[in-house]
Amino acid sequence: MQIERAAIVGKGAVGLMYGSLIAQNIGPDAVEFAMDDERFRRHAGEEVLVNGELCQIRTVPMSEAKPVDLVILAVKAGGLDAAIESMAPLVGPNTCIASLLNGITSEERIAQRYGWERVVLGIAQGMDAVFLNGELTFTHTGEIRFGAAEGTLPGVCDAIANFYERAGIAHVVEPDIRHRMWVKLMLNVGINQTCMVYGGTYGSASEPASEQNRSFIAAMRETLAVGRAEGVNMGEADLTEMAELIASLDPAGMPSMAQDRIAQRRTEVEEFSGTICRLARRHGILVPQNEWLYQRIREIEESW
Repeated sequence: MQIERAAIVGKGAVGLMYGSLIAQNIGPDAVEFAMDDERFRRHAGEEVLVNGELCQIRTVPMSEAKPVDLVILAVKAGGLDAAIESMAPLVGPNTCIASLLNGITSEERIAQRYGWERVVLGIAQGMDAVFLNGELTFTHTGEIRFGAAEGTLPGVCDAIANFYERAGIAHVVEPDIRHRMWVKLMLNVGINQTCMVYGGTYGSASEPASEQNRSFIAAMRETLAVGRAEGVNMGEADLTEMAELIASLDPAGMPSMAQDRIAQRRTEVEEFSGTICRLARRHGILVPQNEWLYQRIREIEESW
């Protein structure tokens, strides 16, 4: 199984960053963006800059899309259901599907429509991409960590890993991808929501003894407790690793929900504290920091 062509559904920070790497290292014919026809018409003629250079990657409407070897989903959580339905023209009998969405539920929803055979579980982490006003900037491309689900066919992970290698995309094939997905969820629950509420950055959230740092760590520690209750083998070492990761990034950088606040876009709070609060109630665990973050983010969204 050899992957030669990929389509990216989602033309935001993550999709643009990885699309640019594929085009740069394999070639412009190896990747395209695909979007539903209404969105395509709405954004026709728009120019996007990637680190100061015009993005030349082709964008096609779904009505003109053809099956590809790999579909990479990089939409916001709120757009996932529509993306799953609209991307059907891209999916042939041998198409692999990789989701880079935040949270822990997207792959199950994709598999309900297309089956588990060629779907992998995965996350993207460690990038410092910022996409505002039609311009994407980044210095760290981070990495993709992925692995097989119970129903994923043999060879699918190897084919995707080979494609990522040729594309210059840092990646790790995880033997326990569920653990890694929960660690990423823990990170997002802490850093994304804290920076959204406080208008913060990676630097301000990492400042020792600050209110933002307290919120960041407290929200992660609550997620750690819920993950353990869900049967995930995670601990303090995972929390420390994520805190150190954020401290290593550009201090002026900011996660996606902080960018959402600036652009006044609806956030993925339901995938983060919404999920944690729901699961915490099931296990009888108190999560006051996540409850406060959820309420505060909803208040900010309603003020727009």
